[in-house]
Amino acid sequence: MTTEFNCPECQSPRTDSAAVCTTCGAPPLQDDDKRGKLEEVRSHDLEPYVTLRYIAYLFKILAVIVAILLIAELILGFSEEETSIATLFAEATQLLIFAGLLWAGGDITLLLIDAGHDLRVARILLGRINAELHRKGKEPTDSRRSTDSTSPAVP
Repeated sequence: MTTEFNCPECQSPRTDSAAVCTTCGAPPLQDDDKRGKLEEVRSHDLEPYVTLRYIAYLFKILAVIVAILLIAELILGFSEEETSIATLFAEATQLLIFAGLLWAGGDITLLLIDAGHDLRVARILLGRINAELHRKGKEPTDSRRSTDSTSPAVP
Protein backbone atom coordinates (compact mmCIF):
# COMPACT_ATOMS: atom_id res chain seq x y z
CA MET A 1 0.00 0.00 0.00
CA THR A 2 1.52 3.29 -1.08
CA THR A 3 0.79 6.46 0.78
CA GLU A 4 1.05 9.77 -0.97
CA PHE A 5 2.72 12.67 0.78
CA ASN A 6 4.04 16.08 -0.20
CA CYS A 7 7.67 16.73 -1.09
CA PRO A 8 9.27 18.81 1.69
CA GLU A 9 11.06 20.99 -0.87
CA CYS A 10 8.40 21.85 -3.50
CA GLN A 11 5.21 20.51 -1.83
CA SER A 12 4.28 18.46 -4.91
CA PRO A 13 2.72 15.02 -4.34
CA ARG A 14 5.19 12.11 -4.06
CA THR A 15 4.36 8.43 -3.75
CA ASP A 16 7.83 6.95 -3.23
CA SER A 17 10.03 8.35 -0.49
CA ALA A 18 13.02 6.34 -1.69
CA ALA A 19 13.03 8.00 -5.12
CA VAL A 20 14.16 11.45 -6.22
CA CYS A 21 11.31 13.96 -6.58
CA THR A 22 10.33 14.21 -10.24
CA THR A 23 9.26 17.84 -9.90
CA CYS A 24 12.17 19.54 -8.14
CA GLY A 25 14.84 16.84 -7.95
CA ALA A 26 14.90 16.72 -4.14
CA PRO A 27 16.86 13.77 -2.73
CA PRO A 28 15.11 10.69 -1.34
CA LEU A 29 13.93 10.86 2.25
CA GLN A 30 15.81 8.86 4.85
CA ASP A 31 14.11 7.06 7.73
CA ASP A 32 15.38 9.64 10.23
CA ASP A 33 14.52 12.61 7.98
CA LYS A 34 12.03 14.85 9.75
CA ARG A 35 11.28 17.12 6.78
CA GLY A 36 7.62 17.11 5.92
CA LYS A 37 6.75 14.88 8.88
CA LEU A 38 6.63 17.53 11.59
CA GLU A 39 5.48 21.09 11.47
CA GLU A 40 8.38 23.50 11.71
CA VAL A 41 6.70 25.65 14.36
CA ARG A 42 3.66 24.50 16.25
CA SER A 43 0.77 26.93 16.51
CA HIS A 44 0.81 26.78 20.32
CA ASP A 45 4.45 27.96 20.28
CA LEU A 46 3.30 31.38 19.11
CA GLU A 47 2.14 33.92 21.65
CA PRO A 48 -1.40 35.17 21.01
CA TYR A 49 -0.86 38.95 21.51
CA VAL A 50 -4.48 39.35 22.59
CA THR A 51 -4.12 42.94 23.82
CA LEU A 52 -2.50 44.18 20.62
CA ARG A 53 -5.24 42.54 18.55
CA TYR A 54 -7.91 44.33 20.64
CA ILE A 55 -6.09 47.64 20.13
CA ALA A 56 -6.02 47.04 16.37
CA TYR A 57 -9.75 46.33 16.33
CA LEU A 58 -10.38 49.42 18.48
CA PHE A 59 -8.48 51.64 16.03
CA LYS A 60 -10.42 50.24 13.08
CA ILE A 61 -13.79 50.60 14.82
CA LEU A 62 -12.95 54.20 15.73
CA ALA A 63 -11.99 54.86 12.10
CA VAL A 64 -15.39 53.57 10.93
CA ILE A 65 -17.17 55.73 13.54
CA VAL A 66 -15.26 58.81 12.37
CA ALA A 67 -16.21 58.00 8.75
CA ILE A 68 -19.87 57.74 9.77
CA LEU A 69 -19.57 61.10 11.55
CA LEU A 70 -18.06 62.55 8.38
CA ILE A 71 -21.06 61.42 6.35
CA ALA A 72 -23.45 62.79 8.98
CA GLU A 73 -21.63 66.13 9.01
CA LEU A 74 -21.81 66.38 5.21
CA ILE A 75 -25.54 65.62 5.23
CA LEU A 76 -26.21 68.19 7.97
CA GLY A 77 -23.96 70.75 6.28
CA PHE A 78 -25.73 70.55 2.95
CA SER A 79 -29.18 70.56 4.55
CA GLU A 80 -28.60 73.92 6.29
CA GLU A 81 -29.12 77.10 4.29
CA GLU A 82 -26.26 79.13 5.78
CA THR A 83 -23.40 76.69 5.10
CA SER A 84 -19.97 77.72 3.95
CA ILE A 85 -18.71 75.11 1.52
CA ALA A 86 -15.07 75.94 2.32
CA THR A 87 -15.54 75.37 6.06
CA LEU A 88 -17.49 72.17 5.43
CA PHE A 89 -14.78 70.93 3.04
CA ALA A 90 -12.00 71.72 5.57
CA GLU A 91 -13.72 69.88 8.39
CA ALA A 92 -14.56 66.94 6.15
CA THR A 93 -10.91 66.71 5.09
CA GLN A 94 -9.77 66.74 8.71
CA LEU A 95 -12.18 63.95 9.64
CA LEU A 96 -11.15 61.91 6.61
CA ILE A 97 -7.45 62.26 7.46
CA PHE A 98 -8.12 61.36 11.10
CA ALA A 99 -10.10 58.26 10.07
CA GLY A 100 -7.26 57.24 7.75
CA LEU A 101 -4.70 57.64 10.52
CA LEU A 102 -6.80 55.53 12.88
CA TRP A 103 -7.16 52.81 10.24
CA ALA A 104 -3.39 52.92 9.58
CA GLY A 105 -2.77 52.64 13.34
CA GLY A 106 -4.84 49.44 13.37
CA ASP A 107 -2.86 48.05 10.42
CA ILE A 108 0.46 48.94 12.07
CA THR A 109 -0.67 47.16 15.23
CA LEU A 110 -1.46 44.02 13.20
CA LEU A 111 1.95 44.36 11.56
CA LEU A 112 3.55 44.43 15.02
CA ILE A 113 1.74 41.19 15.84
CA ASP A 114 3.11 39.56 12.67
CA ALA A 115 6.61 40.84 13.43
CA GLY A 116 6.36 39.39 16.94
CA HIS A 117 5.34 36.02 15.51
CA ASP A 118 8.23 36.11 13.02
CA LEU A 119 10.69 36.90 15.80
CA ARG A 120 9.31 34.11 17.96
CA VAL A 121 9.51 31.61 15.07
CA ALA A 122 13.11 32.60 14.35
CA ARG A 123 14.07 32.14 18.01
CA ILE A 124 12.37 28.72 18.18
CA LEU A 125 14.01 27.46 15.00
CA LEU A 126 17.42 28.80 16.02
CA GLY A 127 17.06 27.05 19.37
CA ARG A 128 16.18 23.79 17.62
CA ILE A 129 19.19 24.11 15.31
CA ASN A 130 21.42 24.76 18.32
CA ALA A 131 20.01 21.77 20.20
CA GLU A 132 20.45 19.52 17.16
CA LEU A 133 24.08 20.57 16.74
CA HIS A 134 24.77 19.90 20.42
CA ARG A 135 22.98 16.56 20.20
CA LYS A 136 25.16 15.45 17.31
CA GLY A 137 28.26 16.55 19.21
CA LYS A 138 29.56 18.84 16.50
CA GLU A 139 32.22 21.06 17.96
CA PRO A 140 34.62 23.26 16.02
CA THR A 141 37.97 21.63 15.44
CA ASP A 142 41.10 23.30 16.71
CA SER A 143 43.58 23.66 13.84
CA ARG A 144 46.51 24.24 16.25
CA ARG A 145 46.39 20.69 17.62
CA SER A 146 48.39 18.13 15.75
CA THR A 147 47.02 14.62 15.53
CA ASP A 148 50.18 13.29 13.91
CA SER A 149 51.49 10.47 16.10
CA THR A 150 54.92 10.42 14.40
CA SER A 151 55.98 13.82 15.70
CA PRO A 152 58.37 13.70 18.65
CA ALA A 153 57.09 14.71 22.06
CA VAL A 154 58.32 18.03 23.31
CA PRO A 155 59.39 18.04 26.99
